[in-house]
Amino acid sequence: MRLMRIGEAGHERPVLVSADGQRHHDLRPVTADIDGAFLAALADDPGLVPDPSSLPATSIEGERIGAPVARPSAVLCIGQNYAAHAAESGAEPPTVPILFYKSPNTVVGPHDDVLIPRGSAKTDWEVELAVVIGRRARYLASPADALAHIAGYAVSNDVSERAYQLDESGGQWSKGKSCETFNPLGPVLVTAEEVADPQALGLRSFVNGEKRQDSSTSDMIFGVAEIVHHLSQYLVLEPGDVINTGTPEGVALSGRFPYLTAGDIVEVEVDGLGRQRSTLSPAP
Repeated sequence: MRLMRIGEAGHERPVLVSADGQRHHDLRPVTADIDGAFLAALADDPGLVPDPSSLPATSIEGERIGAPVARPSAVLCIGQNYAAHAAESGAEPPTVPILFYKSPNTVVGPHDDVLIPRGSAKTDWEVELAVVIGRRARYLASPADALAHIAGYAVSNDVSERAYQLDESGGQWSKGKSCETFNPLGPVLVTAEEVADPQALGLRSFVNGEKRQDSSTSDMIFGVAEIVHHLSQYLVLEPGDVINTGTPEGVALSGRFPYLTAGDIVEVEVDGLGRQRSTLSPAP
């Protein structure tokens, strides 16, 4: 299934998208929202969502696309999970997953403006594969158990302010990761059964139409199943939680490209999961 949330921020409605992406159906006969409770229920009962023909058709033309998951309880992020990105960051590839957090209120729609923080000179882009949890995960026995706990996948842009992250951090990264609007998500949540191999997805980013990143999730140091298993040993993953799985090389931090300024347009995409388009604006 392909799931969306449509409407003004805070007033989105759940929508089911046809396989060809051309038709949309109102999911409100099934659920009030695409949230942790719905995803947990769907994990227990895959037949919870009926055939689209039994759901009312709806149009989304001209409407805002929201993040495909209502505000998660946690946004967990894996740092330096592509060897080339670790190198361009000036670090050795990690031997265990690096975990940092973003504030859940960073999550916005895939085409919402991204706000450059006041005084920022180093706002950066990061295309990532996002994993959305569908079943509570704690102390999983092995990575093989992890995939059954995933509701689906989405496109994520882990926007970062590098001075806040590295120079003013005090040793933690979250200052540079948690500024408002710093996690565009979506446009769709593609449920796990439709993604044959999460380690075989191309992902790309563009700034003002120029390609910046072009890689594959096959280049991850720690794959999706390993990440979910590893995190479950240290914390409890709840339905609706989002995991950003890392970004490949090609960000401004590398020194090869300028940082973002007001008016820039960032586009990020992952094969089969859709494409985002965000305009950079100064924070009011």
